Formats: sequence, structure tokens, C-alpha cells
Amino acid sequence: MRAQSFVAAVLLLTVAGCAGNQGTQPQTGDTRFVAGDGKITMFEAADRKPAPAVQGETLDGSSATLAAHRGKVVVMNFWASWCAPCRAEAPVLKDIAAKTKAGGVEFLGVDFKDRKADALAFERVQQSGYPSIFDQPGKVALSFQGTVPPAAVPSTLIIDRQGRIAARALGAVKYNDLLAVVTKVGDER
Repeated sequence: MRAQSFVAAVLLLTVAGCAGNQGTQPQTGDTRFVAGDGKITMFEAADRKPAPAVQGETLDGSSATLAAHRGKVVVMNFWASWCAPCRAEAPVLKDIAAKTKAGGVEFLGVDFKDRKADALAFERVQQSGYPSIFDQPGKVALSFQGTVPPAAVPSTLIIDRQGRIAARALGAVKYNDLLAVVTKVGDER
């Protein structure tokens, strides 16, 4: 009986040790899920950092780059089919993408940490109307490290016309908040 109690205590300590530091910011390469509240943080023009080069194959097999949208405002959304907040925000993104396209705003999705078949099924249902790069290993997300934690899904970035990160949201975005920020960045000249 004592041996069973000892084994149980060791297992409990082992599990507790694995779960330690759950409240801290993920470190380089950390893949723990990071929840967000969807609040959008705007960056002052003087404090904006250039977005890294982004390129990859889209879910439909074509190629997409962030550089192809230079001179336009780009809303970049990191998502995965298994992510409930991603499914919840998909109609918001789809509607704002359609509403702002005539004003020179482009949307680009980045599907990461996902199975391609699941991502394609998600796209068939959601019909977002904009391309998504299939980035299963998360290389695109890692290139934004320091701005977006590598395990934050969903995350949304607004890139200004000069290719700089103007705003970010961690978590599912809210319609009015995203529309207001996209409009504000779009009005900058």
C-alpha cells in the first residue's frame, strides 16, 4: 500500500511539474495554446515594425505573398480548423473583407498547426472569399515572433500600406472593433 501511495505521489509531482509556468509568455518555439480576448492593440506609426516576408502555398494550391499586397492595407488572420474561436470569428472576417475590398484592403489567412483536409473542409463551409496560406508547421507564425506569440490562435494583424504592423489582436476579433481599426489604418496616407 505504501508503495502505491509513493508511486501516486511521484506521478502527481511529475504532472504538476509539467504544468508549471502555464501563465507565462511562451518562449521561442513554444507551442502551448495562448488565449486572447480579441482586444485590438494599435501601434503608433513611429513605433511600427516592418512585417517579415511572408510567402507560401495557399489551400487551393496557388502561391501567396505579403509583398504582393504592398501599398494596400492587409488583414492577416492566423487560424486553424480545430479552433472554436476561429470558427466563431470567420463570419466577421468574411464580412469585413467583402465590405472593405473596394477601399484597397486585402485579407490573407494563415492556417497553421492543422491538417490540410480539415482546413479545406473549413474553407468549403466558411467560404471566406480570400486566400489562406497552408502553414502546418507554423513557420509564418514564427516569423512574427515578438508581435504574435507562436501559439496564439486566432490572431489578427493589420499591416499598413508601408508594410508595417499597425495593429494586432490575440483571440477572436469583434466586428465593430476590427472594422474601426481597418478603417482607421486605411484612412492613413
